[in-house]
Amino acid sequence: MSPFQLTRTLAPDAAGADLRADVLHGLTRSPKELPPKWFYDARGSELFEEITRLPEYYPTRAEREILAARAPEIAAATGARTLVELGSGSSEKTRFLIDALLPGLDAYVPVDVSESALTGAAESLLADRPELWVHALVADFTRGLALPGTPGPRLVAFLGGTIGNLLPAERGTFLRSVRSLLAPGDALLLGTDLVKDEATLVAAYDDSAGVTAAFNKNVLSVIDRELGADADPAAFDHVAVWDADREWIEMRLRARRALTVKIPELDLVVPFAAGEEMRTEVSAKFRQAGVREELAAAGLELARWWTDDEGRFALSLATVG
Repeated sequence: MSPFQLTRTLAPDAAGADLRADVLHGLTRSPKELPPKWFYDARGSELFEEITRLPEYYPTRAEREILAARAPEIAAATGARTLVELGSGSSEKTRFLIDALLPGLDAYVPVDVSESALTGAAESLLADRPELWVHALVADFTRGLALPGTPGPRLVAFLGGTIGNLLPAERGTFLRSVRSLLAPGDALLLGTDLVKDEATLVAAYDDSAGVTAAFNKNVLSVIDRELGADADPAAFDHVAVWDADREWIEMRLRARRALTVKIPELDLVVPFAAGEEMRTEVSAKFRQAGVREELAAAGLELARWWTDDEGRFALSLATVG
């Protein structure tokens, strides 16, 4: 049997249909908004990798620090024979978990909407770990998921603090869907960025080199290319603000002047007033008590909690409650 298998669960034009639906809904509502998943075309992914190396952007380094130090503990606590990773991307940080779980790990199941990311990551992993079996899923895990029949116990990993991009109700729906995948003995490993001082948080999303600004504006380039729009990224400013009441960062694009954006693919003309803002990302920050409550509401019990040395980021291990 080949050490690599790929299953596609998305229709060939699923991404295009989703983009059209999201743009039509988001740009005709008030206030305007777009989901952050549309940042990540090839250019957006390159920019995000650059962001993770910036001095202001601590989450990736902090999470990697935890994984490097705690992967053996995680492996011992779970005894997982299957590792499922949601939104796996390059699977770079996951190598710590894979190496800690080997040789008892029977299967790694990365899940992502990008087939090219999945195949590239699998090739890199298998070059160094030929004993590993990778069953990749091209799927949108926010819409429910059916996992392949791999041995248990399973460890489902959702890293990077990506859960913070979901609004509270969406997080509840997502966590319940993950709980539905788990059998007794299975576990969820969840990465969450933690609440901290406003200056540190804002700097992480508004770096001095302007890389995050370019990343934010890239969503306009995606719409221009895919939908024939005429949005000019230079006509918008990048904005990052801390909402202390909701405890999340919002990224926005602010129109520098009154303008209109024509989107021929949707037969749509979108007016922007001078100074009007469009939300492009929410990134919620968490406290341990809140994570415990949200897990419990989904039928999961917080079993272990690890942070980096500076207490900036957390990995939590949750089991079926």
